[in-house]
Amino acid sequence: MKRSLALLAFVVLLVAGCGGGGGNKNSSGTTSSSGSGSGKKIGLVTDIGGLNDRGFNHLSFVGLQRAQRELGIDQRVFEAKSTQDYVPNLSTFARQKYDLTIGVGFTEATAIDTAANSFPDSKFAIVDVDQTEEPHKPANLLGLLFREQETGYLVGYLAGLEEKRRPGPDVIGSVGGQKQPPVDRFIAGYQAGAKAADPGIKTLNGYSEDFSDQAKCKQVALNQIEQGAGVIFQVAGGCGLGALDAAKQKGVWGIGVDADQSFLGPHILTSAVKRVDTAVFLAIKSVVDRDFKAGNRIFGLKENGVGIGKISAKVPTSEVAKVNQVRADIISGKIKNIPTEVP
Repeated sequence: MKRSLALLAFVVLLVAGCGGGGGNKNSSGTTSSSGSGSGKKIGLVTDIGGLNDRGFNHLSFVGLQRAQRELGIDQRVFEAKSTQDYVPNLSTFARQKYDLTIGVGFTEATAIDTAANSFPDSKFAIVDVDQTEEPHKPANLLGLLFREQETGYLVGYLAGLEEKRRPGPDVIGSVGGQKQPPVDRFIAGYQAGAKAADPGIKTLNGYSEDFSDQAKCKQVALNQIEQGAGVIFQVAGGCGLGALDAAKQKGVWGIGVDADQSFLGPHILTSAVKRVDTAVFLAIKSVVDRDFKAGNRIFGLKENGVGIGKISAKVPTSEVAKVNQVRADIISGKIKNIPTEVP
């Protein structure tokens, strides 16, 4: 009997050992994983779009996984099912003495301000939120910001060139999830870039008021296509996949956002890439290196924090060259004062 119990204990330990380091679902539906090295504990709270949004939240998780591999951190993720989950999820990590708690997206702005103010001895970071504009301006909060208008300008310029080549009136569209500063920076840049390439172009824009429901974004895009839009730019996370599906269905160009979404098919003209993964990794690294500083850190083309994704092979090389020149002109400062607000 003793030998049997000893054998059983050995098997249990062996199985447990084999499971270390992978992403495991726990009873609350969150994912957790451990590394070896720094011993720092990092928590990530997604917005309601979840890790399978093929963009924003997914990229944050990629940055977290990179930190686990390269920095040896232990990590855990809470996927919010509703906006009411934000404060409890953020607070749980702080209560459990995590070394850094990261919020993903502007919809968590109020929640992370509340959590950071309630746990002043804990460190927090948030993507797309300006720390200086938070109600409490927490001294323990790092805002990870991007110059979305720069990559928006690039994809808009390409959209303008493509529309100019297409027969008929020149019209392009964009679908935002909500009218938020980071969303509008993308769209404002997109419209400005398109008009720089094609001054007579007409720009359409609409908001789905949702970042998850693909049907809502698809309907907004279909309405714009009906009005003549030959290019649809989605800035709505998981919801925006519906807008890109509308572009595919109607045979027009689609432009992805955040991640390079060219994998969705040949209807993708390009993507406005936002390297959220890099920003998240660097925020974690600052904690590991013990040089974490509250305030804001801003990523643009010059910092390689934003960029343009794979351009369709159907685009003439002469147009690709023009886009590359525009990119260089933004970095050098020749092109400046790109709009950040949508009327």
